[in-house]
Amino acid sequence: MHWARIGEAGFLGGIHFLHWLYRHGGIWLFRVALCLVMPWFFLSRGIARRSSLEYLARLHEASGGATPAPNWWNSFRHFMSFGETMLEKLAAADARKDIQGPVSVEGLEDLRRTIDEGRGALVVTAHFGNLTFLHRLQHKDIAHIKFTLLAYVRHSRHFSRILRSLNPAMEIDTIHIDKADVSVAMLLSERIAAGGIVVIAGDRIPVESDGATMVSSFLGKDAYFPMGPYVLGAALGCPVFMIFSARRRGGAFVAARLLADRIVLPRRARVAAIRPHLDAYAAMLAEMCIKYPLQWFNFFPFWQDRAERMESAHDE
Repeated sequence: MHWARIGEAGFLGGIHFLHWLYRHGGIWLFRVALCLVMPWFFLSRGIARRSSLEYLARLHEASGGATPAPNWWNSFRHFMSFGETMLEKLAAADARKDIQGPVSVEGLEDLRRTIDEGRGALVVTAHFGNLTFLHRLQHKDIAHIKFTLLAYVRHSRHFSRILRSLNPAMEIDTIHIDKADVSVAMLLSERIAAGGIVVIAGDRIPVESDGATMVSSFLGKDAYFPMGPYVLGAALGCPVFMIFSARRRGGAFVAARLLADRIVLPRRARVAAIRPHLDAYAAMLAEMCIKYPLQWFNFFPFWQDRAERMESAHDE
């Protein structure tokens, strides 16, 4: 089953209900509700549960047993970690709340240098940790920069409206699209030319069935990754960075690395030119998963090929 179809049923109602609890009952009522609701999701969402267990198994093997074992308890903890991230997003948008503590950073030197030179940048991230930590960085390290998040999921529109209702001054814009087209490319070029930062996830295959993908080794087995972020980076002609965020004891953590000062894709060697960038991204994602094992929020069959995904759609 494609990731975009998983978890849509009941998602919006659940988000609005949790938002209502947060607004009227605060953080602790939200957490109590999460403890009551999440077991139902865990038991009823077979594909998500099996995908979580597969991820934990591959991670456990790749880490030499240093990460949580692939059992139901740790898979449930994985689900609860995702729920906690929803609370963090609501709290980050609410100027009255701060549950995250200090945000420490690693590797922002190249990004700061790019910003100081007046250049925009493309950031390739993942469904890992909490991207709203970038909002905290805006006020601490790069306060004058405009962030634009490129999102494909339809229900993310609704969640963005909830975040904005908590804090209308929130500086991260989101562009919601079903697929990239010329108008989107022109808009992103304008944002980059103005010195802004465009953020796109590199761990979700395209929503459209004919979207370009490439296989890369990830946690010991080949998996499909989208080529789109690197094609976009080449089209924008700007520096491309990888940024990952994570929750950890006493606060949060953001790591940034320069992927390429500029991606060049020769017409006759396009795929070969993308390969080193995509492999570097997959390697950093694996590294972050080993360090923060319950914070990569993949709940679909990541290591399946297209035919297997279509077949699994009939299993649920």
